[in-house]
Amino acid sequence: MSNFVLQASALRKTYLSGDRRIEVLGSVDLTVAAGESVSIRGESGSGKSTLLNLLAALDTPDSGEILWAGRKVTQSEQRATFLGMVFQSFYLIPELDALQNVLMARRMVGSIGSSEKARARELLAKVGLAERSHHLPSQLSGGERQRVAVARALMNSPQLILADEPTGNLDEKTGDSVIDLLLGLSTETKTALVLVTHSVVHAAKTSRKTFLHEGVLQHV
Repeated sequence: MSNFVLQASALRKTYLSGDRRIEVLGSVDLTVAAGESVSIRGESGSGKSTLLNLLAALDTPDSGEILWAGRKVTQSEQRATFLGMVFQSFYLIPELDALQNVLMARRMVGSIGSSEKARARELLAKVGLAERSHHLPSQLSGGERQRVAVARALMNSPQLILADEPTGNLDEKTGDSVIDLLLGLSTETKTALVLVTHSVVHAAKTSRKTFLHEGVLQHV
């Protein structure tokens, strides 16, 4: 049985711009093992977010194959139970407090009981927000909102976390703490992590580094 949580092979993606077809990704290969952290850097517009959307099955490649834990990804896949996502924008529901925002990940796949509430509280404690669980997003700082998003991504005990520029809206110090939190929780829970970042410093903290240039993913 494969130890790879994620396998992507020969991914190609093009977009039409007027009457021109622009190749964004050309035959990209990527494997991620259980518990491994992989960073993807690249210039602005190099296709990093496009690649992450393909890996998350939010978009489909023109050709190539993606396997989640050895299984081919289909539209019927339960994305919410296999992976968690952290974005540059926090995407918290403003009317819900931190605890309820974390629990939203569970509501997508099932009912909420006492054990689910206990897990959400435990995750908020892990990200340093035990005392802020009943605060609304508007009452939290940017760094605290992103920590809620990290807890939400872990709510369903996913095998993989995909993080797309998670520090983009944060100051340097807060961004560093969020990256350290993500990497620490990834190691602690043995959850694979794919981190899209423009930061050389943040990329250097992952166990494997890649660079996306002109549609080709280079391992560095």
